[in-house]
Amino acid sequence: MPKVQAERLRDIGRALLVANGVPEEEAATVARHVVNANLAGHDSHGVIMLPNYIERVKAGHIVPGAPFTVVQESRTTTVVDGNWGFGYVINERAMALTIEKARAENIAACTVFRQGHVGRLASYPLMAAEAGMIGMAWADSGRSPKGVAPFGGREARLGTNPWAMAVPSDLDGPFCMDLATSAVAMGKVKLAEARGQEIPRGWVVDSEGELTTDPARLKGGALLPLGGAGEGYKGTALAAMGEVLCGLLTGLGFGVEPSGRHNDGCFLIAIKVEAFRPLLAFRREVADFARYLKDTPPAKGSAGVLYPGEVEHRAAQGRAAEGIEIEESTWAKLGALAAEGGIAAQLGFT
Repeated sequence: MPKVQAERLRDIGRALLVANGVPEEEAATVARHVVNANLAGHDSHGVIMLPNYIERVKAGHIVPGAPFTVVQESRTTTVVDGNWGFGYVINERAMALTIEKARAENIAACTVFRQGHVGRLASYPLMAAEAGMIGMAWADSGRSPKGVAPFGGREARLGTNPWAMAVPSDLDGPFCMDLATSAVAMGKVKLAEARGQEIPRGWVVDSEGELTTDPARLKGGALLPLGGAGEGYKGTALAAMGEVLCGLLTGLGFGVEPSGRHNDGCFLIAIKVEAFRPLLAFRREVADFARYLKDTPPAKGSAGVLYPGEVEHRAAQGRAAEGIEIEESTWAKLGALAAEGGIAAQLGFT
């Protein structure tokens, strides 16, 4: 697999999007988000998604330059219609607005509907953490096709409905969580298929309801909820609550709308730490808490305890220095899009 520096990947992503009618500023935002996902080790949400986004633009399912419409608001709440714009662009702006309101009112929340895929969900709570706030975000895919079977079922009725939180700290890296309420993110199964790899048993059931290690057998089957075949009722409950906050509260609804148009609904919160205690003391204590966790004696066979977000921080440090490995199939698709846009030589695809 080719190993590519993050800066070059951002340039490639931006150029490919611009060549397909995306405004320069939006293209830069999307490219930054997908490459940040690669840096954090979440390749399923990285540049592998660019061909898919470009297909959606061509189909009219994503609208470059879409307006950001505030449908309803108060001093602490906002309802945003993304008008089918890029989720990265709309959701980032919605989180920035929520942070601005929380600065004035201590806590603020926002719902967002009619937008494209928002990518790695942690990106938005991390914006709040950088502003000295606790950030939270939930997402679902509205009424677009589902991928997760509720506990005890074999047919997909839920989205992966991720949940993310981030808090400010004095650590070198972010103290954050970002988890799908399914056993695994859909993109990780697709990534394994693209790389010709098996998946762990317990991620997927096939069309007959049988557990499988073949990612290709997800077609007609479903992802299992968080907790898998044994305790998947926990993931089902979390996913259902995410559906309420991001599907029902936004007005997107539930079930599947036949067009298949991807439609991420989001619920965002920002909480100003200083409304509760001094920020500097809180940041210091979060870091102390993380070190307390890391000082736990390791279990047999374990390399030790990591605080939430440490895996991604380590990955980002390593990949920023050494480059990001891109699977051959994705690299070939990017090269084909560059050739189609007449910019292959410009981007180094020769």
